[in-house]
Amino acid sequence: MAMAAVHPRILGFLGRALSLELTAVQQYMTQASLVELWGEAEAAVRFRQHTVEELRHSERLVQQMLALGVAPAGSQLRPVQHAADLVGLLSLNGVLENDLIQLYGDAVRFCVLIGDAGNADFFRSLWNEEQHHGLELATWLQSLRSSGPDRYERARF
Repeated sequence: MAMAAVHPRILGFLGRALSLELTAVQQYMTQASLVELWGEAEAAVRFRQHTVEELRHSERLVQQMLALGVAPAGSQLRPVQHAADLVGLLSLNGVLENDLIQLYGDAVRFCVLIGDAGNADFFRSLWNEEQHHGLELATWLQSLRSSGPDRYERARF
């Protein structure tokens, strides 16, 4: 696809998505180290897995941008979000995941509206993966909440 054929809003979606995915990489990587300091080895492993997943999404976005003839730019990273406990971290991560889900859903709808099936499929794939990831986080958060506040809802940070 030639650069002239790419709608500017598609490029905007790609740039915002790259910024959010790189924000997620930074956040999960930091949280992995933080929970490891708290002695939560299993949570650290899970956060590192999330880091890798978001890094792969970032790479796919970069590849898509290059294929469309534009230089990748994820220029507006959000600061890492901190919380006093694992439940708080997961709640913050849920907000970030919801932002990604919303962005990808908007991108899919826009691509369908303008008849850009290729980019619609690209964004739909990421949208589906982020929805799955959001569900995993929500399930993890619910399991911690149901296990009682003693273990996971205490001030640590």
